[in-house]
Amino acid sequence: MTLTFINNFGGFSLLFLIFGALYFILWVYCLVDVIRSDFKDPNMKIIWILIILFAQVIGSLVYLVIGKSTKLNSI
Repeated sequence: MTLTFINNFGGFSLLFLIFGALYFILWVYCLVDVIRSDFKDPNMKIIWILIILFAQVIGSLVYLVIGKSTKLNSI
């Protein structure tokens, strides 16, 4: 019975796998970027790590949009 469910689920499982892998790559990229960066305020590193960890997808996207401007040597 479970095997039939998985076979019927087919295309969606591949889609979920792709989106899950993309999300994981985004999440790891944001965490590594925060850890390796210097910020204008020393507490911002801890705040961004907490936002990325607890807000999940939204936290990573907010960091990419807003967080880059809070860095010391932003280009």
